[in-house]
Amino acid sequence: MIVLALDTSLEACSAAVVEDGRVRAARSEPMARGHQERLAPLVERLMVEAGLAFADLDRIGVTAGPGSFTGLRVGLAFAKGLGLTLDKPVVAVGTLAAMAADHTEGFTACVIDARREQVYVQGFQGGAAATEPSALTVADAVQMLIDVDARGPDRLVGSGAKLLAEAFPNAVVEDRAGADPVALAGLVAAAVEPLEAPRPVYLRAPDAKLPA
Repeated sequence: MIVLALDTSLEACSAAVVEDGRVRAARSEPMARGHQERLAPLVERLMVEAGLAFADLDRIGVTAGPGSFTGLRVGLAFAKGLGLTLDKPVVAVGTLAAMAADHTEGFTACVIDARREQVYVQGFQGGAAATEPSALTVADAVQMLIDVDARGPDRLVGSGAKLLAEAFPNAVVEDRAGADPVALAGLVAAAVEPLEAPRPVYLRAPDAKLPA
């Protein structure tokens, strides 16, 4: 199976082309803004590097959130448009699950700094979800993880990892700007049909307000 995996949900524009577990091409570029302008050229370059035509793809995968509202819309719109054009299935994966995809042992907490004194957080035991993705204060996030395992997580992964590090001093802290697109591709390839229509995962209302 040949998978194109995309992540624009956080502060990176990332994509990978993976065939049966073998990486044909992959790239991740840190950026807080500009995903819309960068994504299409990045994907086109990767397909050339992979030596494949878009018609060769079997599935397209994309992170669905939580994350930046603008970034999520960019990735989902691009993936759905490409899938419709090529008549290929699009698989949406939660951003926190995608960040945990390459940690299949122990207790992992994926944490995104959501600003406004909140984090997006989800716990995973042995690679499987142990909690639902949630938008919580740091204190509530700490308590939720303790409720899963009183010893706390073995590792904290994501842009909000450092915010929880004081509460869990024994945890390995892995600061990330986004999901690993290669690991994301693995989740996409493993998704079981029938596949659900891709939808964004918004855990709270956008920060932007309409003018009065």
